[in-house]
Parts: sequence; structure tokens; C-alpha cells
Amino acid sequence: MFRAIHKGLVWLVDRSGRHYLMVLSLALLLVVLSLWGASSKLSIDTDADHLFSEKLAWRQQSQAFARQFPQFSDTLTAVVRAPTPEEARIAAEALNAKLQADTLHFHSSTTPGISPFFNREGLLLLPQDELQSTLDSMLQAQPLLGPLAKDPSARGLFNGIDLMVEGVRRGMANDLSSYDAALGNVAQTMEDSLAGKNAPLSWQALLTPNLVNSNGGQEFILIHPVLDHTALEPGAAATEAMLKLADTLPEVKSGRVHVNYTGSVPLADEEFASLTDRAGPIAIGSSLLLVFWLVLALGTWRLIVPVIITLIVGLIYTVGFAAFAVGRLNLVSVAFAVLFVGLAVDFGIQLGVRLHARQYSDRTFDDSLHETANRVVSQVGLAALATACGFLAFAPTDFTGVAELGIIAGVGMLLALLCTLTVLPALLHLLSKGSPHAEVALPGGAAADAWLARHSKAVQIVFAVLGAVGIWCAITIPFDANPLHTKNENSEAMRTLKSLMEDPNTNPFTMDILVKDLPTAKALSERLGKLPEVAQVVSGVDFVPTGQADKLDQLQQASDLMFAVLNPGEKIAPPSYAQIRDAAKDTSEGIASVADKLPANSPLRRIGRALAGLSHGTDQQAATANQALTQFLPYTLHQLADSLSATAITLQNLPPEVRRDWFAADGRVRVQVTPTVQAQSTAGLRHFVQVVQQAAPDAAGSAVDTIRAADTILIAFREAAVYAITTIAIVLMLVLRRVRDAGLVLATLLMSALLTALFARLCGISINFANIIALPLLLGVGVSFNIYFVMNWRHGMHQFLGSPTARAILFSALTTGTAFGSLAIARHPGTASMGTVLLLSLLAVLLSTFAFLPAMLYSIGTCKEPLANT
Repeated sequence: MFRAIHKGLVWLVDRSGRHYLMVLSLALLLVVLSLWGASSKLSIDTDADHLFSEKLAWRQQSQAFARQFPQFSDTLTAVVRAPTPEEARIAAEALNAKLQADTLHFHSSTTPGISPFFNREGLLLLPQDELQSTLDSMLQAQPLLGPLAKDPSARGLFNGIDLMVEGVRRGMANDLSSYDAALGNVAQTMEDSLAGKNAPLSWQALLTPNLVNSNGGQEFILIHPVLDHTALEPGAAATEAMLKLADTLPEVKSGRVHVNYTGSVPLADEEFASLTDRAGPIAIGSSLLLVFWLVLALGTWRLIVPVIITLIVGLIYTVGFAAFAVGRLNLVSVAFAVLFVGLAVDFGIQLGVRLHARQYSDRTFDDSLHETANRVVSQVGLAALATACGFLAFAPTDFTGVAELGIIAGVGMLLALLCTLTVLPALLHLLSKGSPHAEVALPGGAAADAWLARHSKAVQIVFAVLGAVGIWCAITIPFDANPLHTKNENSEAMRTLKSLMEDPNTNPFTMDILVKDLPTAKALSERLGKLPEVAQVVSGVDFVPTGQADKLDQLQQASDLMFAVLNPGEKIAPPSYAQIRDAAKDTSEGIASVADKLPANSPLRRIGRALAGLSHGTDQQAATANQALTQFLPYTLHQLADSLSATAITLQNLPPEVRRDWFAADGRVRVQVTPTVQAQSTAGLRHFVQVVQQAAPDAAGSAVDTIRAADTILIAFREAAVYAITTIAIVLMLVLRRVRDAGLVLATLLMSALLTALFARLCGISINFANIIALPLLLGVGVSFNIYFVMNWRHGMHQFLGSPTARAILFSALTTGTAFGSLAIARHPGTASMGTVLLLSLLAVLLSTFAFLPAMLYSIGTCKEPLANT
């Protein structure tokens, strides 16, 4: 059967060469059909969720949660940051209004932290201890707020400071230490105003310092953009529109407010953008380098041009197959083109180099082509079949991204073989005139062969040691399950996301559980909150708090004590600049009169110095100080009054937006669990998922998806490795028909894998979602190169490195390395890591093929089926 297949392949090469016009015409027709299919049927799917089979239990769980809470899917999140909470809040509200008016780019937008409900009920939602400390801070600021309620100006603030000075005069200086933080903010604002800086005082930070982020204000806008699924970056237009709207805000124009963004939509867009970044220059550069290697390998344009055209035709065929059979390219399978070029060019080089070595002047081209085909087609055919098996082994796995890559690339290898046996001979025949014989043995190969023959045992011992170390490296090499580590950390969406990860309120690696009712949610929240791996638990229970009666009493008492602040009556007319300076002078002198009673580090001393400077300042300085000190005062006083008028919360009077986020349509309650910062490592996140799922086995969310995706990938590669090696072994046995010969190929392949693990550990590389794809390619490249030497040895080869086959393998490796290198220099970290591992695996394959395999063959001895060196 094998001989019949061999004869059939040789016959196909002969007929393709003789009937080249017919073959090329048919090839052109298939090219046109493939290009039409690619343009009309092939799409790009940038959704990372689609990289895994929907049959997986964790994917079904994730999809079920997404159906219950669709507002958390396909989002663009604007992060509004400012030095003060007031500025962030005002800018977020203004931007949200603009977004809601733009129905062309946005379906909807909301501000999750800003709503009438939270304005009124926010204090009631606090735990008892936080509520008490917050109310204490408010009441401590009353001496400052009292005069300001009637006179909301710098003069009113200075009058409030006068009351504190009077307290110091009466011996209560130590009682002012609780005001140090608030007075320090006032001092800083006044100093900035005198220096001409616009730095408004945050009254919210002054009144409720424990509720304000130390870095200033931060608000979120959750946006559902209109996606253009015909574009390679579906959300790019919406993201650009959001940024343009943000740039129109006065706060952004002044530079005080910055709007960043993140979310699933821009992350997916940037993922594809980084995959294609510099693709043009890299493709041109790698193509030129590939041509350079072909020039060195083949020597004449009559061989180089046919090989390049055949490669292009095979690539177009593969694209056409992808269009008709799969219909899409995902974030993984999109790399098939580079992989195809890197692997398929080997077939053309093998045929071209060996044909070049046999074109003597006394032979016709047809004779040379026939003899070359007789020597090469079985080897190339077996290499293509084994490589295809390595790829197609991924088709049955649940890692859909690589399964589709395996199908496309696996069939692509067979299409490359078809083109090598048909299109290439036709093109070679078309350009055959004047192609002379050339010596194409690898320079220095004969000497290397002699050295390997003499030291074969020593070489095998060295490789045995390296293999043993490689086993340890393969067992201990870390796996990085964090998908964010394969993304471009310099992209806007990734920079913003990383800045949010240390805050439990914004950490993306959360888990969500749906429970039947509020009592169950409360019990589960308390249980999970005690786990050391958990930083925070939030559920629907938190929006219907317990102990409301006591909290409402506390709020009412605070409201009564703040009555004069909240109900100031008739306000005093705004002061003139001269009156502000006079008030500054009086307060400055008052502070100076009690300076001996103030601690050395008292912020009142700073305020006194600033007031002294303001008392002699210009009208502009007075205006700047007045604006900075009181800009957000009316806004804060309004919020203060609103927050002290809270009413009882029930499940029935929760606003729709809260119910939508924390209660499923069927009444179940959502519980969200956030890990500590330590759980952001792969091991930490896995432990976090394990301990939470012990209490709640049905927990879903991004943390679960991340760990289960990693498990799915590892299982897929284990399964595919078994399938591939088993299939390759069967193919080798069927073709080679000797256990020893098949064992030689597989042993060399195993050595390549162990060396790859060794090199990866030496380079400090972890296995991740992207570079693990290099492993099946190792099978393909390794099997191809090893088969050539083993089959030549079966035919009586006495030299390995000094043969045309070695030259062809070397330049195949160089062209393959060029293709892989184009991945290694990509700006996308995942792609770059995949390219790096591919280059390391290629180096491992070359070492194994050029040293380990010949050493074994020399130890065994020459096979008794002598033909000529090939």
C-alpha cells in the first residue's frame, strides 16, 4: 500500500510538470474561489469568551449569569479621576448626560455610584461603626460650617477659624488635634491660591475623610456602546466618541479632571489592535528575510520564484478553506498564516534543493524532476501528514480557539503538500530552462559527520543529561493563568484596569453567587467574609441593611445638631475683596496672638502665615482664594442635607437600578466576593476559587472563568498531546513499518520537547494562554526534520550533515525561524511570548536533529538498503 501511494505521488508530480498549463489554470481558478470565499464568508471574532466550548459546565454557568445580568457584558467603563471627589462627581454626571444624548454611539450609560438613592440613603448603608465615625467627623466640622452657612465665602470660613482661635485662647488647644487633617487641607488650599494655583478645597474630604479615597475622587460610568461588528475593532468608534465628549468638559480642558477607560469592549478592541500592530512592516521585513534565505538555499530565481508562488497559493487555499469550513478567525487561529508560512516553506525547499542537486546537463528536466520526486515525495508526504496530525489533534478538545487553529493549520499542511506536488512542479517546468546542477551539500557537514561518528556515545550521554534536566524543567515550569498577562500592558484599557486592581471595589477577579433569598445571602456573606482569602463581600442584603431604626435615630440626632448649618436662614451678602483681606488680617492676627499655645506642627500656624500673605495680596489673589475655598461648599451642604434625611429602605422601595444589579429576575439574590491582592497570582487565585466554591459550589464570575479556562487549556493540551503522539506513532509505523525507525523519530521528538522546556526555564519563561500554542508546532517541525534523516538513513545514507537534506533542513529552519521571529518581535505580549517559545523550540529541534539523531544513527550503524546520498 505504501509503495502504491508513493508511486501515485510521484505520478502526480510527473503529470503536474508535463501538463503545467492545465495545473496552473486550475490553481488560478481555486485561488480566485478562495479569495472570494475569504472576502464574503470569513470574519474576525475578537470575543475571548468564544475561545472555549459552550458545552463546558463553567462556560454554561458564566453564560447563565450573563443572561441574568446582561448589563455587565459588552461594556465600556469610563473612569473619571480628579483631585477632589466633588470634581470627579460633577464631571462624571456631566459626561453621563452627554453620553445619554448620543444614541448613535451608545445604547445606554449609568453612573453606578451616583444616584438620588445613594445621595439620600448612602449613610444608612454604612456599617454601624463606619456610620458613627462619619457622623463624628461631620459634627467636628460644625464650628467651620456654622458661620459658612450664613456667609458661604472665604470671610465666613475665616470667622469659623476665629471660633477655633478663641477656643485655643481659653485653653482648649489640645482639643483641636482632631481638626488637624481638615485644617491642613484648608492651609494647603490657601497656599496654592497665593501661588496662583487653582486647587479647590474638597469639603467632602473635610467632612467625611474616611469615605474619601486618599488619591482624590474617582467615579465610574458604565457604558453599553453601539458595536460595529463589521469592523475589526467593533467598539473603537464608540470609545473615540466617548473621549471626544469628555474633552469638551471644562473640568477636562482645565487639566483638573482626567477620563480613562477600560472594560470588555476596549480590552477586546485593543487585543486585536495589538495583534495587528506593525503587522505591515513586520510582514515586509520577514518576507524580505525569507527571500534572502531562499536565495542562499536555492541559488537561482528559477527555483526561488516557484517556491514563493507555491507558498502564496497554498496560503490562499488555506484561507479559503477557513472561510468555507470554519467561517471565522479567532484571537488564536488568526496566527495560522505565520505558522503556515513557517512550516509549509519546508516542503518547497526540500524539493527545490534536491532537484538543484540532480540537474545534470545530460538529463532532461523531466528526468531530474522524476528522480527527485522518487526520493522526496514520501518524506515530504510523511512530514506533512505527521505535522497535520499534530495540528488536527486539537480539533476534539474544548479549547475552541486552538481547536479551530488546529483544523485550519492541519488542513493547511495537507493543502501545502498538494501545492508542492502540483503547483510547484508545474512552475518549475515552466521556468526550467538553463537550470544547471549545483553542489548543495552543507559546507562543513562532512567534518561534522565524522566528528559525530567518532563521539556518538559521548554526544548521547550529554543529551541524556540535558534530557534529565529537561524532565525536571517540564514538570516544574510555571503556568500563568492570568489572561491579563498576555495583553499589552501599555494600552489605555490595560493601564486603567491595572490601576484599579488593588482596590476591592474595583478588582476584576470576582466571584458571583446567586442564592434564593435575603436570609441565605446574609448567612453566606457572613461565612465568606471570615475567609482570609476574601477582601470584601457585597450582596443584595447590603442594600436592605439591618438595624435601620438605630441608624435612623443617629442620623436624626446629627441632623438636629446640624440644624443651624442645614437651616441658616437669610444669608449675608457676598464680601468684597477688601472685606476678604480685612477678615484675613483679623484672623491672622488672632492666630498670632495664641501662637505660643499651639503645637509646633499645628496647621493653624500655616493658615496664619497664608492669611497674613492674603491680607496684603491683590484682588486676584483674594478672588482665587475665595473661589478655591468655597467652590464646592454649596454642593456639599446640599449633599449633607440630603444624606441626613434618609428614610427606611425596604426590598419594595429599592430603586430599579439597584434591583437590576443585585437581584435576578426570578428573585434570587446576588452575592459578589472579591479576593485579597495576594490572590491575584495564579496560585492565589486558584486557592481563592477553591475556598469560595467549598462554601458555594455554583459560584461563577471572572475569577472562576480564569481558573477554569486555564484548566481547560491544560486538559486540552494533554489530550491533544496524547492524540497527536498516538496518531503520529501510528502513521510512522504504517509508513516506516519498523518499531526501531518510528522510535528514532519519536525519541528525537521527545528530546526536542525536553530541550524546549530547559531553554524556556533558563529564559525565565512561564507557560501562558498564548505561548502554549507553540507545543503542537514543536511536534510538526520536529517530526518533519527527523523523518528526512531517518528515511534517508533507511536508504543507506552514510552522511547526514554533509548532505543536501541537511542543507534543506537548515534553510527550512531559518525560514521557519524568520516567520516565528516575526511573532517574537510583536508588541502584543501573548504573541511575542508565543514567538519566543517557538524560536526556542526550533533551536531545540535543530540541536536534536543535527546532533542527537545522527549520534543515535551512527551508534546503530548504517541500514542495509543502500541507495544514493539524498
